[in-house]
Amino acid sequence: MKTGESRVQSYYESHHENGNRLGQSRMEKERGLLFSQWIGGNKKVLDLGGRDGKLTRYFIDTNNVTIGDIDKKALQYAKDTYNVETKFTNLNETLPFLDGSFDMVVMAEVLEHLPYPKITLSEIKRILKKDGKFIGNFPIAYHLKDRYQVLRGKKLVIAEDPTHLQFLSYEGALNLLSEYFNIQDIVNLKSRKLANHFPKLFSRNIAFKCSVAF
Repeated sequence: MKTGESRVQSYYESHHENGNRLGQSRMEKERGLLFSQWIGGNKKVLDLGGRDGKLTRYFIDTNNVTIGDIDKKALQYAKDTYNVETKFTNLNETLPFLDGSFDMVVMAEVLEHLPYPKITLSEIKRILKKDGKFIGNFPIAYHLKDRYQVLRGKKLVIAEDPTHLQFLSYEGALNLLSEYFNIQDIVNLKSRKLANHFPKLFSRNIAFKCSVAF
């Protein structure tokens, strides 16, 4: 009989393979260039939920990068393809890294998949150095299109993926991050012009850069 962890692992391996998610990364170039700029060089970086390294590859060359994920097949692909260090990681438990291990932690489109995001965020804070940075992005719920969907009796746009567990509004997302980090920058990745002026209504996907120290 499979353990709970192995069942989750098997589910995500199947979800990534059968959903054609391996080798795919939404807004890849836009996110990759932004994260690379935020990270810089000569950093010890952990990419949590980095899967097969498709996005990670943008900041591998000038940094010491580890990918942590529960999908062992994706991790093997990343190791073989990009020669990057990998670590089997269950984000719902204590992360298998020492306190203050990393300069940067990246979590790109992962937070929305977590059943207990506060556990993971507190763990990220623990493994970051005192001057460390936490960066990433995630989709936002309850924007204008989602509200229209609800009025029509339909699912939220974000809920169309069965692995999405967190449906955060723009304000709710910032409040959650602020419980553990100091938010330094927010970038709207979709509907940018409208979202910059009316984020609560039009933000659909935000990138964030946070520091540990308040």
